[in-house]
Amino acid sequence: MREERDQARSERDQAQQERDRAQREKARLEQEAQRLREKIDELRKELEAAQRAARRQAAPYSRGKRKKNPKSPGRKPGAKYGKQHNRPIPDHVDEEITVAAPEKCPGCGGPLTIERMEEQYQEEIVRRTFVRRFHIPVCRCTCCEQRVQGRHPLQTSDALGAAAVQVGPEALTLGVLMNKAQGLPHADAAAILKQGLGLQMSRSGLCRAIQRVARKAESTWHALRDAARRSELAHMDETGWKVDAQLRWLWAVVTERITYCEILPGRGFAQAAGILGADYAGWLIHDGWRIYYKFLKAAHQSCAAHLIRRCRDMAEVATPLAAHFPLAVKALLEQGLSLRDRYLQQKISLHGLWTATGRLEAKLDRLLAKDYWDPANRRLAKHLLHERPYLFTFLYCPGLVDATNNLAERVMRILVMIRKNWGGNRTENGARTQAILTSVLCTARQRDKDVFQLLVDLLRSPHPKVLDILSPESVPTSDLAAGNDKGTSGRTTEAHSKPSEPFPFPACIDALLTQQQQSTVPPIFSSG
Repeated sequence: MREERDQARSERDQAQQERDRAQREKARLEQEAQRLREKIDELRKELEAAQRAARRQAAPYSRGKRKKNPKSPGRKPGAKYGKQHNRPIPDHVDEEITVAAPEKCPGCGGPLTIERMEEQYQEEIVRRTFVRRFHIPVCRCTCCEQRVQGRHPLQTSDALGAAAVQVGPEALTLGVLMNKAQGLPHADAAAILKQGLGLQMSRSGLCRAIQRVARKAESTWHALRDAARRSELAHMDETGWKVDAQLRWLWAVVTERITYCEILPGRGFAQAAGILGADYAGWLIHDGWRIYYKFLKAAHQSCAAHLIRRCRDMAEVATPLAAHFPLAVKALLEQGLSLRDRYLQQKISLHGLWTATGRLEAKLDRLLAKDYWDPANRRLAKHLLHERPYLFTFLYCPGLVDATNNLAERVMRILVMIRKNWGGNRTENGARTQAILTSVLCTARQRDKDVFQLLVDLLRSPHPKVLDILSPESVPTSDLAAGNDKGTSGRTTEAHSKPSEPFPFPACIDALLTQQQQSTVPPIFSSG
C-alpha cells in the first residue's frame, strides 16, 4: 500500500514538474511572440513610411537625413564671399525724383551742407490696366456689297458687338506662361492678373483664351512633329496623364533643337508610331519599354541611368548575397560611362574604347549566363537579356548617341510638377491645348527664343502661322507656305507623315555595321 502511495506521489511530482516546465515554456513563447509582434509592427511602420516616401511628390529629392556638421547657408563673409554680382543699371529711366536733404543733423541738431549727389535706381511694376480703344471703319464694297472692316497691327481679333471688349495679347501671354510654364491653375493665374495688374478676368475666360492661343499655334505644333520625324536622333518618353478623370498618356519626343508632346489614350506602339512614324530610321534613345523596339529601322540605346537606378534600389533592399548581381551590373554600366568620358577627353583612342567595350560586354554575358534564385534578380536578368544589344550603343558611337534619356526626362519633370498642381485636364480640348503649348514653350526655350514676344506676335497675327522656333532646314518650304492653311484642321496630310530618306551613318559606323552583317550575332544598331 505504501509503495502505491509513493508511486502516486512520484507521478504527481513528475506531473507537477512537467506542468511547471510547460508553463515556463508557455511564458517564454508568449514573450517571443510579443517580441515578434513588436518587430512586425516596427517593420510595418517602416514599410508604410517607405511607401509614403515613394508616393510623395512634395520633396522628391529630400535626402531624409541631415548632415552631422552642415555648413552654414548663404554667402561666406570676407575674402571667401566670392565674385560679387550687382543688378545692372537700367538702360532707361521713366521717372526722376530728387530727394530733399535733411533739415538738420539727427545727432547734434547742427546745420548740414551738401557734399555730393548719389544716384539710386528702383525697378518697379505699374499696377494698372492699360486700355486701348480702336476706332474701326466698317466699309461696304460698291461692286459686290461685301462688308469689309479695317484692322490695326495691335488688334488680336476682328470681333465687335458683344465681344468688343477684349484682353490684350501681352496679358493673355502672361496667363499662358503662368498656367503652362509655371503650372499655376487658371484660378490662381486669374488672381495674379487681378491683384498684380488690376485686370479682371475669370478663370473660365482665361481658360478659353489659352485655348484660342493654342489654336493659333497648332500649325507650329504640326511642324514640330514633322521635324521630329525627320530628326537623326530622338529621345522618347511617356508618363500617365488624367483627362476627364480617365487615364491617358502624355508622350514626349525631344531632340537637341525641338520638343513635341501629345496626349494619347494608349501606351502602345500604335501611339508611338503615330508620333514618330513607323518607319523612323534615326537613333532612338528611351527607357527600355518594349514597344520602342518595334521601330525596326531605328538604332536603339536603352537608358543607362534607369538601369543604374534600378540596380541601386534593388541592392538597398536585397540580402547581401542577392545584392551581388545588381551591384555588379551597376558597376559595369558606370564603367561604360567612365569609358565614354575618357574617350571624349581624348585619353583613349577609338580602338581602345571599342576594345574595352568588348571586355565589358563579355563580363555582362558571364553575369547573365548564371542562374539566380532571387526573384528580383531573375527579373533583372531577363530584362537585361532583352536589352543586351542596346546597352552600349553609346560606346560604339561616342559623342553621337547619349547614354541616358535625361533630355526627355527633364521635359517630363516639368510636366509632372504641373500634374501635381492641378492633376491633368478636364476635357480632350484642354489636353490638346496642353500638348500644343507645352511643345511650343519647350522648343522656344531650347532655341533661346523670347517666348513672350513669340506668343504676342502670334496673337496679333490675323491667321495661324508657323512660329520662328524651327531651323529653316527643319521645315520644308512647302510646310511654311501651307502653315496658314492647316489652321485647326487636325493632322497633316499623309505625304507629310512619311519620314525623309535615312541619313548616312558616319564612316566608322558603316564599317561596324558591315562587320556585324557578316556575323551571326544579332546586330546592335537595329532591333530587327
